Amino acid sequence: MMISDALTRDDDTRIRFCRTPGSGVEVMFLSGFRSDMEGSKAVAMEAHVTRQGRTYTRFDYRGHGSSDGRFEELCLSDWLDDTLLVIDQLVTGRAVLIGSSMGGWLMLLAALARPEKVAGLVGIAAAPDFTEDLIRPSLTHEQKSALEQNGAFFEPSPYGDPLPITEWLLADGERHLLMRQPIPFAGPVHLLQGQEDPDVPWMTAINLAANLTSPSVTVELVKDGDHRLSRPEDLRRIAAACDRILAQVEGRPFL
Repeated sequence: MMISDALTRDDDTRIRFCRTPGSGVEVMFLSGFRSDMEGSKAVAMEAHVTRQGRTYTRFDYRGHGSSDGRFEELCLSDWLDDTLLVIDQLVTGRAVLIGSSMGGWLMLLAALARPEKVAGLVGIAAAPDFTEDLIRPSLTHEQKSALEQNGAFFEPSPYGDPLPITEWLLADGERHLLMRQPIPFAGPVHLLQGQEDPDVPWMTAINLAANLTSPSVTVELVKDGDHRLSRPEDLRRIAAACDRILAQVEGRPFL
């Protein structure tokens, strides 16, 4: 039976989560930038994983979905803290993390911070270092002026309301850059990436695979795939990737 509840931080802000208890290696979903745990991928993976009798957890970072906090006042460090809080307080054994877009950056940071708990990774259009490598180089003169004068600008989004991009978000991202050096993770990794993704260049997945020290990294390119990878066929790909990583973590053959 799924449990819907909240973790309360030391500052009394709440992190909402949904967790279905089970057995074996757990699975945890990390959503993207301004996305939430009610997204189609997070919910679809819940159905897939819990049918296997496994524990599955999805949650909202602060400033996202139903959790407390104002999005524009928060940054990657805060969302990493939320992720680690969920891992520390809910995950009882080993877990496979599924990270979508920004969640792909957070899953890597969480794996480095909690190597004893994070056993495998599935990235969906994973976007490590996106503040530095994707946002900063594309800033217009007007956006740079807005950052200098107001500390923020609003970026139009095809997925919903305009996104507030703050100077604090960009500066904080510099503290967590991963793609400038090898990433010391030994577990199995599966990276799915659409080649028609307008937000994350598909070569990001190739470069990430090269940077990971794991001897078992698979890159799956979806030639007609977009950033969201949420079509029925994409959800099946993600489910299969999750099953493959679970099998590797548990030392089982994957057929």
